[in-house]
Amino acid sequence: MLDKQSYREAMANLGAAVNVITGRGADGRVGCTVSAVCSVTDEPPTLLVCINRSSQNNAAFKEAGALCVNVLSAEQRAIAERFATRHISADERFGLAEWDVLATGAPALRDALASLDCEIMSAMEVGTHTVFSCAVKAVRTGASGDGLMYFGRGYHRLNGSTSASA
Repeated sequence: MLDKQSYREAMANLGAAVNVITGRGADGRVGCTVSAVCSVTDEPPTLLVCINRSSQNNAAFKEAGALCVNVLSAEQRAIAERFATRHISADERFGLAEWDVLATGAPALRDALASLDCEIMSAMEVGTHTVFSCAVKAVRTGASGDGLMYFGRGYHRLNGSTSASA
């Protein structure tokens, strides 16, 4: 049987974009930092978002039926770190940036590389996480910039410029 630590070591080598997932629960705004986001299809626009079941945000997203995936730039690392910190208030989490709303009422980061505002279509429990299937209802793309990636248990800048091969 595969041991948990071997699996974690392998997954540390799978780089992923850093996102802040936000919503509006019964007690107000909620959010967390997540790298487990995946596009499923563009017809209709659909995402998968995985959130730990032990997260207080998990229940709030289920209750609200909506969430917003905010794709962070390299300059927004402090936001990622703040939303990854446990046991701080919503005011502390949301205080580092400006927020508004798109279609669902979930908070959208004004200067994210992209904000994908979603209605949750279903939630499936898999091990320690909930896999949310999300219908994208609105999209806003921001200014271009370098992406924020998580790889090897740390944050890294992904250069946004492209170069043509000779």
